[in-house]
Amino acid sequence: MEILLIGAVLMIFAVLASAWLMTFARWFPIKGIDGEFLTDYKTLIRAHIDFALMALFCLGFYAVKVPLSVTACWLVVIGGITNPCVFVVAAFDPNFWEKSHWRIYSAISFVITTIGFGWVCINLLSYAL
Repeated sequence: MEILLIGAVLMIFAVLASAWLMTFARWFPIKGIDGEFLTDYKTLIRAHIDFALMALFCLGFYAVKVPLSVTACWLVVIGGITNPCVFVVAAFDPNFWEKSHWRIYSAISFVITTIGFGWVCINLLSYAL
């Protein structure tokens, strides 16, 4: 279950990195980079929020101290990192959804996240009942 704690820390670092990136993009725009490099500021905000939420989920699952499947914990962490990365890539790639490899990545990430969170929820419910 320690993987939840390690994953949460990695996600918090991603939250900090995206916050700094967004701050510099707004306060210190660099001609030729902003607007061309970071094409969708709002989508980067979505990534920032998603990383924060996923980190909070990991910390919450870790904090309840209910025995959870190690595989489920790994899936939650992998999904918790790959799912917000969909937004990160989309923020920098204006043609994100037109590329089939990003669609496949998004679908796989969503499936991993769903299985992991579903599995953890089943563990939590079976512990409660």
